[in-house]
Amino acid sequence: MAASVAAAAGRLRRAIGRSCPWQQFSTESRPPHGAAVRDAFLSFFRDRHGHRLVPSASVRPRGDHSLLFVNAGMNQFKPIFLGTVDPRSEMAAFRRVANSQKCVRAGGRHNDLEDVGRDLSHHTFFEMLGNWAFGGEYFKEEACSMAWELLTQVYGIPEDRLWVSYFGGDSKTGLDPDLETRDIWLSLGVPASRTLSFGLQENFWEMGDTGPCGPCTEIHYDLAGGAGAPQLVELWNLVFMQHNREANGSLQPLPQRHVDTGMGLERLVAVLQGKCSTYDTDLFSPLLTAIHQGCGAPPYSGRVGAADEGRIDTAYRVVADHLRTLSVCIADGVYPGMSGAPLVLRRILRRAVRFSTEVLRAPPGFLGSLVPVVVETLGAAYPELEKNSVQIASLVSEDEAAFLASLQRGRRIIDRTVKRLGPSELFPAEVAWSLSLSGNLGIPLDLVELMLEEKGVQLDAVGLEELAQKEAQHRAQQAEPVPEEGLRLDVHALEELHRHGVPPTDDSPKYNYSLRPNGDYEFGLCEARVLQLYSEDGTAVTSVGAGQRCGLLLDRTNFYAEQGGQASDRGYFVRTGQQDVLFPVARAQVCGGFILHEAVAPECLEVGDQVQLYVDEAWRMGCMVKHTATHLLSWALRQTLGPTAEQRGSHLSPERLRFDVATQAPLTAEQLRTVESHVQEAVGQDEAVYVEEVPLAHTAHVPGLRSLDEVYPDPVRVVSVGVPVAQALAPASQAALRTSVELCCGTHLLRTGAVGDLVIIGDRQLVKGITRLLAVTGEQAQQAREVGQSLAQEVEAARERLSRGIRDLPEAHRLSKDIGRLTEVIDSAVVPQWQRQELQATLKVLQRRANTAIRKLEKGQAAEKSQELLKRHSEGPLMVDTVSVESLSVLVKVVRQLCEKTPGMSVLLLSPQPTGGVLCACQVAQGATATFTAEAWALAVCSHMGGKAWGSRVIAQGTGHTADLEAALGTARAYALNQL
Repeated sequence: MAASVAAAAGRLRRAIGRSCPWQQFSTESRPPHGAAVRDAFLSFFRDRHGHRLVPSASVRPRGDHSLLFVNAGMNQFKPIFLGTVDPRSEMAAFRRVANSQKCVRAGGRHNDLEDVGRDLSHHTFFEMLGNWAFGGEYFKEEACSMAWELLTQVYGIPEDRLWVSYFGGDSKTGLDPDLETRDIWLSLGVPASRTLSFGLQENFWEMGDTGPCGPCTEIHYDLAGGAGAPQLVELWNLVFMQHNREANGSLQPLPQRHVDTGMGLERLVAVLQGKCSTYDTDLFSPLLTAIHQGCGAPPYSGRVGAADEGRIDTAYRVVADHLRTLSVCIADGVYPGMSGAPLVLRRILRRAVRFSTEVLRAPPGFLGSLVPVVVETLGAAYPELEKNSVQIASLVSEDEAAFLASLQRGRRIIDRTVKRLGPSELFPAEVAWSLSLSGNLGIPLDLVELMLEEKGVQLDAVGLEELAQKEAQHRAQQAEPVPEEGLRLDVHALEELHRHGVPPTDDSPKYNYSLRPNGDYEFGLCEARVLQLYSEDGTAVTSVGAGQRCGLLLDRTNFYAEQGGQASDRGYFVRTGQQDVLFPVARAQVCGGFILHEAVAPECLEVGDQVQLYVDEAWRMGCMVKHTATHLLSWALRQTLGPTAEQRGSHLSPERLRFDVATQAPLTAEQLRTVESHVQEAVGQDEAVYVEEVPLAHTAHVPGLRSLDEVYPDPVRVVSVGVPVAQALAPASQAALRTSVELCCGTHLLRTGAVGDLVIIGDRQLVKGITRLLAVTGEQAQQAREVGQSLAQEVEAARERLSRGIRDLPEAHRLSKDIGRLTEVIDSAVVPQWQRQELQATLKVLQRRANTAIRKLEKGQAAEKSQELLKRHSEGPLMVDTVSVESLSVLVKVVRQLCEKTPGMSVLLLSPQPTGGVLCACQVAQGATATFTAEAWALAVCSHMGGKAWGSRVIAQGTGHTADLEAALGTARAYALNQL
């Protein structure tokens, strides 16, 4: 029996790995549309099996730094699997859910980018149909039965076309075969010959290096349909999470079991429509037709490999797939950029541009014109595509135009560089790097190599690798430091708390503060009891000793745990009755509804101790000011830029706030000033800040209400500036369009006046379409304005100096240096950003005028010096002499003027400086021999003086040090006479 199963498993492996065309097959005379297949899946689980339908999450991962993109349906449910879901949130109530999730697999661990176009099945964007059961709501038998029912009874796939695989165990890890799943399939009527086992690689799914995992069972479709050897394609993967991979690599039973299934919509539709590939389905055919009509290439015919002459069909697939990915990502707020997911998206866009222009010969602006077709195909399922269709088309078109312009520049640079290369020289790595995505022009390196290959030139690959390593090191040094993880509660610790009936931490006291008549805030203490202690390695203990770093859970707390972009509170606690022993609390973190306080125990602390907690009032007040200011800033940006100015992220601490916002273009100085004035107006009016908890459902359709892509508790807190919450949420209310109304769990001021002032001190584009703002408030804001006024006065003084006129070169150079110094100071000073932009623009003009004045004065001085020299050297092929000038720039001008007036003369001049240095400049005559070059002449003289030289064949310059000018002049004459 074992031998026959092994043999059958071998046949299945070969069948899965075999590349073959799809067989024509349909379940009906008229195959179902792709949208109908998606709807049937969702309706089946909702109507027949009581699943809750949840929307697709954004493809931008929510708080998960391990992913570039959401690449599976389970990503948004990780908090449930890990036990960290907020018990007050809507997600905590999920038991059985289903959805169609937008997924992107490009970059990172799962990367299909380079395979797209080469075959008939790979995609960077796809839709994953999935159903989930959490906390043992149902498990293997129900999951398998539902899947079988849907495929065979709803979609009508013949049972004899379906094969299944299950986990066959692993002796090394001690995992037993999943015979339960095997028996379930057999009971459902799947014959043993089509029920085969595989090992860890094929049928054991893991979330990552650590975390929930378990055996999986896969359902495969036989393309051959019994005609010869099976030709299988995977349809559906059912994962049974029942283990947890620990940090030490061991497997432990998971406290709660879950079901996680995923089935690719595109592949399912291909089966049901009887198509040869996913690209032949109606999910792609409208887009392929539009590509054909827009570029005039031959119609798409589904060829691959050598049969695809000119790579026409490859280009069709690349453009169609990549445009879907671009549209979905941009709609979800991921824009092409220079690092992380934005960089991957930039590569995708530029790959699409390459294939559309170079292979399909599409006209400029072609990709942007296809966006409406994507929206028409996917917009009903994902409304954000329709909402952002104009922005998507605009961004795609702008980046396409920029890349085409870069390609033209790149070709010119390559042509110019190749002309200067010797017969066997390698193309310089530095030039290739400057052309690349990591350099200035953003041309993919593989395209650079292709362009060089067409010219028969080889790239310096070794040098390129060295540059890549240096760039990686530089990025690592420039990257923002990753905050220390600190103590965490893992899935076992959380389950242990639930098992012992420990309730989630009551953190409502964090909102217990009031405003005194004098304007000061009063923060009350909080009395609590120690429910659990944890050592530094996360082990639950009953006590900790003096000097030990520990984590503690309390029944209640007034500490704000870091979330929603607001920094954690700091402070201390004391044991009741022992006020003189302070236990400092460094931070608080939320883990599945429990607030874990990190502290250092100055003496013994035990479970059951009664404590009194005190927050650091100055720190908390700073956070409250910045959080309310953040809401005002968000509202002011929408007032200034319009409703599309959506928040893309924020972080605040007492020192400053950071705010990322969607923008059509970089903010102008006038826009920045207007935003500040809106905030100042709200602050000056000292408006009341109203906060109220309301059912989450009441906030669903309020015009202008601000919410982020986060999981909110239910009920949820609403923060409204100037308008009571009930009034702001009233059915006909427009208040949220006129003032700041947001869903927020942070701590806020009770009146806006305490913000004092807000100044935006920095802005930069993270990627095209997202601007990061930095701002300060209160005294820091006032100081920034004062520094700005002081620097504005210095700029005005420089302008007046320039307007009075410059009498001589020393004065001109002093003014130019002063302007340069002032520019550097303003670039880094903490001043209003709008003022920085205005002052920088003014200084740029002043610097240009000062440089013009310097050039004019230098030209006049050079004319005087050249006249003096011509009087001493009226004729002959050579002039070697000294002249007194103040800069190398003037010396070069003297040499140029001499050679213009006496074209047959070669000139070298030295100019001793008060510092002891010597300046050198030379130019060789037009009729000089080929071996006589200015660069070599200057190098010979400057080397004699212990210096260096640089330049070209015709003109060169250098510096050195010598006390014997006559010897240096002698060297110059001897070298020149030898060459002449």
